[in-house]
Amino acid sequence: MASRPGWRSEAVRVLVTGATGYVGGRLVPRLLDAGHRVRCLARTPEKLRDHPWRDRVEVVKGDVSDGSGLDEALTGMDVAYYLVHAMAGGSGFAAQDAEGARTFARAAERAGTGRIVYLGGLAPPGEALSAHMASRTEVGDIFLASPVPAAVLRAAVIIGSGSASFEMLRHLTERLPAMTTPRWVRSRVQPIAVRDVLRLLVEAADLPPDTDRTFDVGGPEVLTYAEMIQRFAAVAGISRRLIIPVPVLSPGLSSLWVGLITPVPPSIARPLVESLRHDSVMREDDLSDLLGDHERLRFDEAVKLALRRVNESNVDTRWSSAAWPTAPSDPLPTDPDWAGGSLYTDECTRTVDAPPERLWSVIEGIGGERGWYSWPLAWAARGWIDIAVGGVGLRRGRRDPARLRVGDSLDFWRVEEIEPGRLLRLRAEMRLPGLAWLEMSVEREDGRTVYRQRALFRPRGLAGHLYWKAVTLFHGLVFGDMARNIAARASREAPPTA
Repeated sequence: MASRPGWRSEAVRVLVTGATGYVGGRLVPRLLDAGHRVRCLARTPEKLRDHPWRDRVEVVKGDVSDGSGLDEALTGMDVAYYLVHAMAGGSGFAAQDAEGARTFARAAERAGTGRIVYLGGLAPPGEALSAHMASRTEVGDIFLASPVPAAVLRAAVIIGSGSASFEMLRHLTERLPAMTTPRWVRSRVQPIAVRDVLRLLVEAADLPPDTDRTFDVGGPEVLTYAEMIQRFAAVAGISRRLIIPVPVLSPGLSSLWVGLITPVPPSIARPLVESLRHDSVMREDDLSDLLGDHERLRFDEAVKLALRRVNESNVDTRWSSAAWPTAPSDPLPTDPDWAGGSLYTDECTRTVDAPPERLWSVIEGIGGERGWYSWPLAWAARGWIDIAVGGVGLRRGRRDPARLRVGDSLDFWRVEEIEPGRLLRLRAEMRLPGLAWLEMSVEREDGRTVYRQRALFRPRGLAGHLYWKAVTLFHGLVFGDMARNIAARASREAPPTA
């Protein structure tokens, strides 16, 4: 971490509101790592229950909208992070946001809190702002008018998996090789990586005590939205996109179009689209000067980090709540369903009348001469198609007829992970417009042996989405039959010998 002026020698006592949200959920562990004592305010404390840092923080039940719990939460706090805001989803959202900020500021004054830190939006001065940006600007102004010193950080598009702005960019780029777009694709934006935002938020706790002002924060590059689309495509390994700006799409129509093309809900897409009417470019970089921290990730680097977990072969680190990522650019299990990129799944579960070791022997014996336990002609046809397009087909077979190890080739798959007796995960090496895995596992539930099977596909570009739609029926038949036959074979056969 860069050196900074600092004004406290002891650990800072901080309150985080919005700890269940995108930024707040990533900020808390960074504050803990910095040695701060953290308290969280949550309307529903149960939502924090499964966070790995839950036993390291104090949680107070409360709500900024009605003021409940604020006095208790703010008592003894040096710094309070206000990371609560509503998207423009209702007619009264701006008034509610403003009243919540005033209530919080009054409670912070009563408690003698040393500073409020607020993350707002980067908007140009003197322009008619969208309702969403105007509300965020008003909230920042409320804190600056309060007797409690405030540091209001203003950021544009945040690059990180789970960020609503980034997810909209991701899905538009991946799903549309050509697009007619409104004029806002020409708007100038200064995007910033989420890890840089979090670092600046953490370091804001150590600003001099009389600091009371706004700070523009952004990355090292100014890009148009169209340029961000093309740069994202290049990093993601998909073809350059054809972008045709048209003047007739209003923000309302644009948000409906975004909602149709992407899984981002229209209630979120609309305020994001409306905000893109404005340029979002830094007018100063004083926070970096104060902190001595001018290192920022460039756009391409930030995108690579945001895509890393989605493109990694170890799919469990992204798509299972059993594992929490450690990098702030990674998606969290608590992120919305539409975050983290598209992942198609085909899942089957079967109860098996056999001991786990017998089921495992059937799983480990899959492929090669034994085949794939279903529709042999369909598997052969898929192999022929793969060879025809330059792939490996089914001709590689397997190294050993009964045992597998990590790295083994298995027809047109590769053994990516194996936990003997429990898990086999294969990564597809056939020619595909995306990444694919086949996972088979053995579990014991209530004294019964259970077989679980998952086929996963991470599409690349529009071709990937179309491919999955085209093979959905095939998967339902072939993989469903495969699960049934594996269970049946384990139930009736003795384990094969090596």
